[in-house]
Amino acid sequence: MTTEERLDRIEHITAGIAEERRKDRDEYKALWRDTQRQLNEVSTRLVQLSEADEEARAADKRLEARIEQLAEEGRATNKRIDAMVSAIGEIIRQLPKQ
Repeated sequence: MTTEERLDRIEHITAGIAEERRKDRDEYKALWRDTQRQLNEVSTRLVQLSEADEEARAADKRLEARIEQLAEEGRATNKRIDAMVSAIGEIIRQLPKQ
C-alpha cells in the first residue's frame, strides 16, 4: 500500500469518525431537549398538583366547619329533646292517679 493510499484511507476513516461524532452530538442534543421538555412537564404537573392540594385542603376545612355546625345543632336538638322528655315526665307525674 502506497503512502498516498494510506493517507486516503486515514482521511476516509477520519471522515467516518467525524460523521459518527456529529450524529452522536445530534442525538445528545435531541436527548437533552427531550429531557428538558419532560422536566418542564413534571414541573408544570407538580404546580397543578400543589394547587389541587390547596383546593382540597380548603374544601376539607369547609367540610370540617359544616360538620362542626351540624354537630352543634345536633347537641342543641338533644338538649331540647331532653327538656321536652323531662317536661312530659313532670306533667305525667302531676296527673291525678286513677
